[in-house]
Amino acid sequence: MERTEERRQEIAAKLNELRAAVVDAEERAGREPGSVDILPVTKFHPVSDVAVLAGLGIEVVGENREQEARAKAEELAGAGVDIRFAMIGQVQSKKANAVARWASEVHSVDSVKLAGGLDRGMALALERGDRTSSTLPCLIQLSFDDDASRGGVPYGNAELVAEVVAAVDDAEHLFFDGFMVVPPRESDPGEVFAASKSICDSYADKFARNLRLSAGMSGDFEEAIAHGSTVVRVGTGLLGPRPVG
Repeated sequence: MERTEERRQEIAAKLNELRAAVVDAEERAGREPGSVDILPVTKFHPVSDVAVLAGLGIEVVGENREQEARAKAEELAGAGVDIRFAMIGQVQSKKANAVARWASEVHSVDSVKLAGGLDRGMALALERGDRTSSTLPCLIQLSFDDDASRGGVPYGNAELVAEVVAAVDDAEHLFFDGFMVVPPRESDPGEVFAASKSICDSYADKFARNLRLSAGMSGDFEEAIAHGSTVVRVGTGLLGPRPVG
């Protein structure tokens, strides 16, 4: 119990620091306070950390792996802990049905095939009573390199980006909610964030509504906020090094 309280205090202190840093970045960018959401990334961290975050007012956390996320979601739901899970990692089409059962949102849609799989998975989950919400918000992941293992739609292929956006928007149980990006290690993050914001803005104009831009992690979220990010995904900067690999 003593260790649990120590960990709670540690996470609470880090979360307060992160919230203050986000507000500071918003002010320096001339943006309204509260315009950026923090999405804690809990991959590899114990379910007890997720429960602590829920107790500190966090409503959604991000996970990269389907099996791990599903297990955490089921355990916390069984314990009466109210928190939702976003899928932010690459999703194989064969995992779409499983992801649709527990995900509150998906940040990594990168193909027409995956959009279709998630839509069918949603229909099946609703039929089985696995979900109460009939709509799954989806962000299109943009790619700024040629590494297929990282996922994403090539940002320079406007036709393909449009096809994936249309597949999500046309799906009965999906909702097109914006874009997500992870800058390649060798890139200039500012340039990647700026280009992503430009694409996001063009679609926001087309759909005549605000869209989210999920961009920025522990090492670059302030720069992402300066370029228009509305969601920052922070893991190590909040929870510390991942305990397992």
